[in-house]
Amino acid sequence: MKKTTISTSFAPAAIGPYSQGIQLDQLIFTSGQIPIDPAKGQIVADSIEGQAEQVMKNLKAILAEAGVGMDRIVKTTCFLADLADFAAFNEVYGKYFPENPPARSCFQVAALPMGAKVEVECIAVK
Repeated sequence: MKKTTISTSFAPAAIGPYSQGIQLDQLIFTSGQIPIDPAKGQIVADSIEGQAEQVMKNLKAILAEAGVGMDRIVKTTCFLADLADFAAFNEVYGKYFPENPPARSCFQVAALPMGAKVEVECIAVK
């Protein structure tokens, strides 16, 4: 079993004791991504659409560092601060999975770090 840490400057640096991602053999696990612009270190948008777009870009960057694309994602877990944003979130999310979308869970949570409206984590296969 080989465990490798994934780290890229094209996604936000960890704000706690965790890695952006871990590769374990052929599996890739990302930490939850919130809508932080890695260049600015802060949340970039007020709208759920803008925040969802940044979250997906952050996930894409971590996966790219591991050598895979979004098409290799098999499972996502999505956290929304307000389930009323579900349809708008899906509009953005769906653009990243035009065919064969991954399995997914989606939850409303009481709060997310830095007041974010959305957080997404994923599992991908190399």
